[in-house]
Amino acid sequence: MRIILSICLLLLFTVSCRESGGATTESQKEQPFLQLTVLPQRVLLNAKASDLTKSWIEFNSLNTGFDALYTVENAEDLALVLDDLVERQKLLEESAYPAAFDLPQVRGRQRVMKTFILKTKAAVEYRVDATEPAVELINAYNAMRTQFNVLVNNTLDTQLLSDE
Repeated sequence: MRIILSICLLLLFTVSCRESGGATTESQKEQPFLQLTVLPQRVLLNAKASDLTKSWIEFNSLNTGFDALYTVENAEDLALVLDDLVERQKLLEESAYPAAFDLPQVRGRQRVMKTFILKTKAAVEYRVDATEPAVELINAYNAMRTQFNVLVNNTLDTQLLSDE
């Protein structure tokens, strides 16, 4: 009986040691935090929109924050960049928009961008792959920049339409 019990204990010991060794190799693997090659490039502003945004300090500050997003090297850097983007976005939200951009179309896109900043920040805090939310964030930012281009290129006077 003692021989059978000792064999069972030896077998149990070897099986338990083997399972714990496999778990350590999985935890040592570095999980990807952000694939920079997948991030889309930013939409360029046309000449008219660039002229209007040159004096808009808060928007230029947000542009600088997005430049840093393309240079992150690890999850901690990404968390710091996203914290900075949250602060810059709050300043942009409270700032005085140029008259051509002080429209619900722009403010709505800016709120969507804020949502995706927070979604990306949550992905970093929960230590999951932040590539998909970061791509959505860049796309929301590009939508706002595209709206700037559309607004300055729109030469149709809405007052004429409402008078008829």
